[in-house]
Amino acid sequence: MRLNAPPRLVAHLSLVHDSAGEILEALQACWPDLPIDRDAVLFGAATHDIGKVLHPAELVGPGNRHEQDGPALLEQSGFPPDRSRFARTHGTWNHEANLAIEDYVVALADTCWKGSRDITLESKLASGIAELLGMEAWEVFMALDEIVTGIADQADERLAWQRRAGG
Repeated sequence: MRLNAPPRLVAHLSLVHDSAGEILEALQACWPDLPIDRDAVLFGAATHDIGKVLHPAELVGPGNRHEQDGPALLEQSGFPPDRSRFARTHGTWNHEANLAIEDYVVALADTCWKGSRDITLESKLASGIAELLGMEAWEVFMALDEIVTGIADQADERLAWQRRAGG
């Protein structure tokens, strides 16, 4: 299925994918034993807003219909539900129970690539990592804060690239 994503969406998905890759590298450096599905995170980051193909007004304005319709669009294209879920969970992470850390990493990449921070999201990810590794959540949060700060500090360059690449 050919989706004909607008350049702005392609640019955004590329930036979130790259930010997710940076987060994954930093997580691996901090916690080499962290069990995380790298391929799932990168897929989720690269496709999380695909529903905006169906709702292009949400590329420049508010709305979350893309979160409702994105998973079905991916599944119609042959992707399994365990991958297509990121098109929903990147925006619903604060309203769903028992999400995997991969869901939080995708949501975090979608937040921090542009320099934004969300303490609730970062705390949920830190708690998930701490639980998996048997660590204190505050200790993980401190390291995660440094990771996110480093990514958020590069926001101006990414935003400039997005303007050049996709408007």
